[in-house]
Amino acid sequence: MTTSIITVSVNNESRDCAPDQPLAQLLTIWGFEAGKVAIAVNQSFVPRSQYKSCCLEHGDKVDVLAPVQGG
Repeated sequence: MTTSIITVSVNNESRDCAPDQPLAQLLTIWGFEAGKVAIAVNQSFVPRSQYKSCCLEHGDKVDVLAPVQGG
């Protein structure tokens, strides 16, 4: 594991993380349930099947979208 740290934006909030941490692990660290959210990185949808292989880069913008109830 590398010791360098990158900064990304998660729902417009700065977060630090290691560049080799997969998105699935980061979601857990950040308090999200990967199975219950949709993710966009730099405005591009990331399929849930890629959460374990997707790693972020410094400056990436991550949008975590939770389902909305109601009607």
